[in-house]
Amino acid sequence: MHNECNRETPEELAARIFPDLTDILLLSRALTHRSYLNEHPEALEDNERLEFLGDAVLDFVVGDWLYNRYPEMPEGDLTRMRSALVHTAQLADFARSIQLGRAMRLGKGETQAGGCERTGLLCDTFEAVIGAIYLEMEVEGVKRFIYPMLESCADDILINHKDEDPKSKLQEWAQGNGYPAPVYTTRDVSGPDHSKFFVVDVIVNGKTCGTGSGTSKQAATKQAAADALNKLQLSDWKPTQR
Repeated sequence: MHNECNRETPEELAARIFPDLTDILLLSRALTHRSYLNEHPEALEDNERLEFLGDAVLDFVVGDWLYNRYPEMPEGDLTRMRSALVHTAQLADFARSIQLGRAMRLGKGETQAGGCERTGLLCDTFEAVIGAIYLEMEVEGVKRFIYPMLESCADDILINHKDEDPKSKLQEWAQGNGYPAPVYTTRDVSGPDHSKFFVVDVIVNGKTCGTGSGTSKQAATKQAAADALNKLQLSDWKPTQR
C-alpha cells in the first residue's frame, strides 16, 4: 500500500526491530531519502553517506558469517553466496521482512509513486540502517541484527541455486559455443535523477536474446541475462567442470 510510507516514527521502528538501537537521530538520517530532504530542509542530511558505509559493512559481515557458517565451502562459492546475500533484491527482501517501508522518510512525489515498496529504495535504506547500527554499536551490533536474517535465507539460496549469477552463466555459455561475450545495451532510461528506471537488452552473437528492467543498470542487466537464459532454455545449464 502506497499510504504505508512515512507511517512509523524512527523511535517506533527502533522499538519494533532492534531496541538496542538508541541513537534515534542517526536512525532518522538512515531513513531519510533525498526527496524528503528537498521538502524538509530542517532534516539536514539524507541517508546516502550512511548507505555507502552500510554497503561496505555488509560485505565484511556477510563474508565473515559465510566463512564461519560454511567451513568447507571453497572461495569461489563463498564469493557467489556473498553476492547473492548482499544483492539488491535480497537486501530489499530483508527490508520488507521488517516492514522498513513504513518508516522510510520520502518526499510527497516519491511516496505517491509507491517508493516505500520499490526494491532499489528499500535496499538503499536497509544499507543505511546497517550503517547507523555500525556507527552506534560497531560490528558486533550489526552481527546481532543481521545474522538471523542470513540464517533464514542462506539454505534457500543454496538449494535453489540463487547464488548463481546469470550474467556469468550466460557469458560462459556464449564463450563455450564460440560466440563473443554478451553485449548489454541500454534501451531506455526514464524517471527523475533520484529515481531512474532502466531497460536493458542483451545481445549474443548479434541477436537480442533477453530484456531486463530495474532501478539500477546492474539490476536491469542481471534480469536481461536471466531472461536470455530462460529464452534459450539454459536455466539449468551448468558449465563443464575444468
